[in-house]
Amino acid sequence: MNTEQTIHFMSDTCRLTGTLHLPENASPPVVIGCHGLFANRNSPKQVDLANACARSGFAYLRFDHRGCGDSQGDFIKETSLQNRCRDLYHAIAAMQAHPQTGPLRCLFGSSFGGTVVLAHAAAHPTPLLITYAAPVNSTDIRHDTIRDNSGRPPSAALLTDALEFDITPKLDCVKNILTAHSQNDETVPVAHAHTIHNAAREPKQIIIFQGGDHLMSTPDHQKKFEALFLNWIKKEGRG
Repeated sequence: MNTEQTIHFMSDTCRLTGTLHLPENASPPVVIGCHGLFANRNSPKQVDLANACARSGFAYLRFDHRGCGDSQGDFIKETSLQNRCRDLYHAIAAMQAHPQTGPLRCLFGSSFGGTVVLAHAAAHPTPLLITYAAPVNSTDIRHDTIRDNSGRPPSAALLTDALEFDITPKLDCVKNILTAHSQNDETVPVAHAHTIHNAAREPKQIIIFQGGDHLMSTPDHQKKFEALFLNWIKKEGRG
C-alpha cells in the first residue's frame, strides 16, 4: 500500500516541510517536484503526479519552498531564484539521506519551479528533467496576469528586483529533458518552451498542448501530461 510521510529538513536557516509519497517497493527511485511562484506543495498538479508516481513504483517528494505553505521563511524577503535553488539542493540531500528512498530519478518543476530545476540541472548532474510552463527569463513574463494567493497582483519590487533572471545562457548544459507548455499560456509565452528544447542537448522531447492555459486546467491535457510524465521517468538507458 502506498504511504505518505510529512518530512522536515533545513535549507539554510529555514525549516522546510514536504510530503513524501512512498510506493510498496523498497528503496524506490525519487522524483522531486518544485511548485510555482505563489503555489505550494498541495497544488492539484503536484498531488496528482505524486500519486501517479507512487502507483508506478516511484517515490515523490513535494515540498514547500521557504516562505510558502508550511515552511519557514519570509516570502517577500527571501523569494529569489537563488534561494529556491538552495531549497531544491537541500531537498535532494534530504532524500539521499532518507532511509526508505533510492537514488534521485527526476526533477519536475511547474512555472517558476521549472526555472528552478533548469537552473539546478545546469550546475549539478541530474538524471532526468521535466518542466511545464517554465520561463527562461523574467523579461517576457506577462506580469499583468500574475496574482498572489489572495488574488492580488504581486508587488512591483518582488517582480522587478527579487525575480529578475535569465537562465538562457545555461540551457545548453541541460539534457534528458521533457518540456511541456500550453500554446495559449497567458503568463509565460510558449516561445520559452521552444527556447528550452532548442538549446538543450539530447535526449529531449517537447509537447505543446493546443489551446490550454498556464495552470493546465484542461482535463485532457492533464491526463496526457501524466502519461508522458510517467513514460519519461520509466525509460532507462538515457545518454
